[in-house]
Amino acid sequence: MEKRQLRIVFMGTPDFAVASLKAIIEGGYHVVGVITTPDKEAGRGKKIRISAVKEYALTQNLKILQPEKLKNKEFL
Repeated sequence: MEKRQLRIVFMGTPDFAVASLKAIIEGGYHVVGVITTPDKEAGRGKKIRISAVKEYALTQNLKILQPEKLKNKEFL
């Protein structure tokens, strides 16, 4: 099976997961979506904070899924 034939869904959130996602994309694999935690408020100003993985996925125009819980029937 060729790299382009694989359809990969990447799951990750923290900063160090970005390196893995980047390596997969640069390796020529076909990432069809990214699953990461939902955006949340942070700090005193309650500004919305997005995960590092979502930030990178946006630059790569990848489909992003942010389920509240992975076990939700709606998500599955």
